[in-house]
Parts: sequence; structure tokens; C-alpha cells
Amino acid sequence: MAVVSSFLSFPPVSWWMRVAKEDSLLLDSAGNYVKMGHRNRYLISGANNPVLLTVPLASGRDQRAAMKDVRIYNEEKWQLRHWRTLESVYKRSPYFEHYEDSLKLLFDTPYEYLTDFNKAGIIWVKAQLKLPFIIQETDVYEKEYSGYTDLRHEKDIQVNTPRYHQVFEDRIGFQPDLSILDMLFSEGPQAADLLKGKGK
Repeated sequence: MAVVSSFLSFPPVSWWMRVAKEDSLLLDSAGNYVKMGHRNRYLISGANNPVLLTVPLASGRDQRAAMKDVRIYNEEKWQLRHWRTLESVYKRSPYFEHYEDSLKLLFDTPYEYLTDFNKAGIIWVKAQLKLPFIIQETDVYEKEYSGYTDLRHEKDIQVNTPRYHQVFEDRIGFQPDLSILDMLFSEGPQAADLLKGKGK
């Protein structure tokens, strides 16, 4: 089976649950940027509450443009800020050190377009989880794709996500559907089985 999706920033666990079992992922760069979703932000754990990390955009969040044309505002040192936050939150998680060096490369690499950063993140997570699906891109917008599960509208992604150990669960309780990074740092390679319903 195949899935079509917008380019999301370190997509949430629910998105990965929908994609992990598929053969093919088609990333739609021609669809419009939609604010207030996961296209330029991702949610991680925090000591007192979840933390929203946002990639700043050159034309602000209210722009009307195809995803492929959305530029990142690199005057802000957002990559350094994101990385320091990830370090601060997850340094003591079971698997952060295992992934630290390769993930940091993504935050040391300059990106002009949001789709480039988002795709790099998806490819990185796919490699860590050893998922076999192939990734393709389209730059021509289609309202419907025959034979594809369409995840471009984020309300269509939601599924019941599995419980797993979280760094601050004892303080703030279990937080469902955070960025896949949260599960990866907590569960390591076991995360792939959790996404496919084969976990604990």
C-alpha cells in the first residue's frame, strides 16, 4: 500500500504508525502550506509540560504558498535552539546518546527550504527505524490520489498511539502523540515494533 502526505517536521507518532506498515510514501510538495499544523513544528516532552519547537519561516506563518516554495527564516538561530532543547530534555533518556551524533548533523546543516529540512528528518527517522518503504516526491498538486491513503489533512492521521516510557512521565503523566523523536529516544530500536503494533 501507499501513503501520500505533506512534508512534516519530525512527524508525530500517529503519522509514523500510519506510514510504518506501508510500501511507499509520496511527499506532496505542491500542496499549500497550512499553518498551525506539523508542517513547521513538532512537539516534544518537557519537565513541566510539552514543548513546541517551531521552524521560523521567511514570510511568516500566514503565507499562502506551495510547500516547495516555503523558505526558512535563518536569521534566527533556530537550529541551535532546537538542538539545545533536545539535549536538555533528552540527554538522560535511554537512547539519546545512541542517536545524538547522526541527528546533530541535521541541525548543523543549513536548509533554505522547509521541505528540505522536513524530508531530511523523515529520511533520518526512517533509517533509524529500519523501515523499508520507499520515498517519492511530487511537485504537481492532485486533489485525489487513486490507490493512496491520503494523510495530507492532519485530522485524517489520528490513531490511538501506544504507551511507552517517557522521560517526564512521573511528573506530567503520559503525553500521547508527541514527535517520533520522543519515542525513539525512549525506546530505541523497539520503537519500530511499537509503531507496527508488535510492542510491549
